[in-house]
Amino acid sequence: MKSLITKTLIQLALEEDIGSGDITTKALISNKAFGKATIVAKQDLVIAGLEMVDMVYQTLCPTIQFSPNCQDGNNIKTGQNVCEITGPLSTLLEGERTALNFLQRMSGIATQTRKYVNAITPKKPMIVDTRKTLPGWRRLEKIAVRIGGANNHRMGLYDGVLIKDNHIQVSGGIIPAITRMKNNVSHLTKIEIEVENFSQLEEAIDAKADVIMLDNMAIDDIRQAVKKINGQALVEVSGGITFDHLKDIADTGVDIISIGALTHSAQAVDLSMKIVTENYSHNE
Repeated sequence: MKSLITKTLIQLALEEDIGSGDITTKALISNKAFGKATIVAKQDLVIAGLEMVDMVYQTLCPTIQFSPNCQDGNNIKTGQNVCEITGPLSTLLEGERTALNFLQRMSGIATQTRKYVNAITPKKPMIVDTRKTLPGWRRLEKIAVRIGGANNHRMGLYDGVLIKDNHIQVSGGIIPAITRMKNNVSHLTKIEIEVENFSQLEEAIDAKADVIMLDNMAIDDIRQAVKKINGQALVEVSGGITFDHLKDIADTGVDIISIGALTHSAQAVDLSMKIVTENYSHNE
C-alpha cells in the first residue's frame, strides 16, 4: 500500500485538515502529554485500511506506536477494538479524522464488496470493480475491493483494452475496431469489446474478441447471449447491476460481473476513536 501516490494523498489529506495547526488541541493540550487511543467498530463490518491509519500517524510523528488487533479482511463485530495508537496526545487528536476517513471509506467498500461476493457463493462468476472511483483514491479503493473478496478490472486506461461504444462509433464499427486493435497491440494482449445488442454480439464473435461485455442487457438476453457465445470468448456483464438481481445474473452462466456500485455507492462504515488513557497537562 505504501506508494508515492498513497503518501501524497495522506499528505494532502493532513494538510487539508490541519492546515497551519490544530488550534483547538494547541490551546488545550501540552506537547509533552502522552496517551493511548483505540478505534472501535460501531457496526458489523469488514475491516480494510489499517495500514493507512499507521501511515497517517507515522507521517505526523514517527515515534507513534500502532498496534492492530485484527487484519484487513477480518469480519469485525460491533464494539470490537480494531487497533490501538500510543503517542503524543496532541498527535492522536490531530490525526483522528484523517485516519478515520481512510479507514471508514476503505472498510465501507470492503464491507459492500463482501456482501456481493457472499451472495453468489458458491456459483462465483468473477465479481470485479470498475473505474468509477473517487479521483485520487483509485488505488486504495481497488485494494479495498480485493480485501472484500472481489477482483479488480483494469486499473486505468493504460493496463487493459476495452473497446466501448464511442470507440466503436469513431472506428466505423465493431469489426474495424477489433481489426485495428489487433494490428496495434501485442498478441499477448486480450481484447475486450462492449456490445449492446445481438447484431453487435454476432460481429464481436466473428471478429474473435477475447472478452465480450454485455452492456445493460436484460437477464433473458444475457442468458441467450451466453449460449450464442458458447465459450468462444469470456462473457462479462455490466451496467445497472443491483444486489437484488445479482443471483439471477450469476445463474445465466457469465464469467465476469462488473459492478460500479462496489466503489461509487459504498457507504462509509461507523468507526470511532476514543482516548482511553491520558497523561496530560493543560496548556496555560
